[in-house]
Amino acid sequence: MEIEPISVTDLNKYIKDKVAKDEYLNNVLVKGEISNFKHHYTGHLYFTLKDDNSLIKCIMFKSFTDNLKFTPKDGMKVMVFGTVSVFERDGVYQIYCKAMQEEGMGSLYKAYEELKKKLELEGLFSMEHKKKLPFMPRVVGVLTSQTGSVIRDIINVSTRRNPNVYIRLFPVPVQGEEAGEKIADAIKFMNDKNLADVLILARGGGSLEDLWPFNEEVVARAIYASNIPIISAVGHETDFSISDFVADLRAPTPSAAAELAVADTKELALKLENYKTRYKLALKKKVELMRLQYEKCMARRVFKEPLQEINEKIIRLDMIVKNMQNSIINRYKDSKNEMVKVISKLDTLSPLKTLTRGYVITQKEGSIVKSVNDIAKDDEVELRFIDGTKNAKII
Repeated sequence: MEIEPISVTDLNKYIKDKVAKDEYLNNVLVKGEISNFKHHYTGHLYFTLKDDNSLIKCIMFKSFTDNLKFTPKDGMKVMVFGTVSVFERDGVYQIYCKAMQEEGMGSLYKAYEELKKKLELEGLFSMEHKKKLPFMPRVVGVLTSQTGSVIRDIINVSTRRNPNVYIRLFPVPVQGEEAGEKIADAIKFMNDKNLADVLILARGGGSLEDLWPFNEEVVARAIYASNIPIISAVGHETDFSISDFVADLRAPTPSAAAELAVADTKELALKLENYKTRYKLALKKKVELMRLQYEKCMARRVFKEPLQEINEKIIRLDMIVKNMQNSIINRYKDSKNEMVKVISKLDTLSPLKTLTRGYVITQKEGSIVKSVNDIAKDDEVELRFIDGTKNAKII
């Protein structure tokens, strides 16, 4: 029997139909490591899922990516849920992913959230406890692996910004079961010996499992108890660990931590030069202002003719004295005239004035005789004339 040939398209369509009818392949849960990851501008995710022996292409459309709680990266171990289907044009089968999570993410993430909530309630994340970084640290302590790009990046950035800064590396494991305890011991040792002005706790990116030592309670409490300010630079910018929340400052990357810890001496020199220029200008303006004020002050009449005001006050004083004298004289004249009037009036009413007209005042024993009944025959009396007195006897 002769076999009729079919087209490649027909074959691929046949295989696709066969795969589509397999209920197991319609809902598969596959674990593996991401490689060749690409985030397309359309929002779709393209990547390869592999293990030690095989690989399979995967695609996750934008409509499903909104539910992701992490950012997929090359080297990340994940579990994907989706459907296996054939792409007819290329004749390849691939997984059309509907959901994805980091492998082991469930239990680790739950533990992470529980510890985070516990420490937050205890106040380990409070801003009041955050210490201020030193402005110009002489010694920067670094707790990280002694190999790899992290320490090299920190050294390069730090020495470029300040050639005189001293980098003191305390090698610690940054992943593994005992890493957390050793990191905590290193923080305590650096504090007990006072070996640095500021500490950088750093490691490169990785999965939640790789970063787990920095999510352990022993490390969080060691950071909280540290008297030396600590910068946490764990993972990439999108990675957050417990150490980031407890530390005095979080840096998105180890290089950024070095920039935050070490001041740029060139930038400082430029700032100082700018300050110097500004102070010179400010001083020049101040001197100019004071000179103008001095000239304005010296232009006043009190400085040009210092005795003028005194002389004017003397003249004014003379006028006041003269007015006082005139007032006294006028007051004296008025009083004298008033007194003359009073004396004249008194003189008019005086009994002595009557004597000038020939009248006599008769007195008996010092009392004025006002009636004939006041005297009797043979009484001696005194007669007072205008120009003297005479004694007389009543006959």
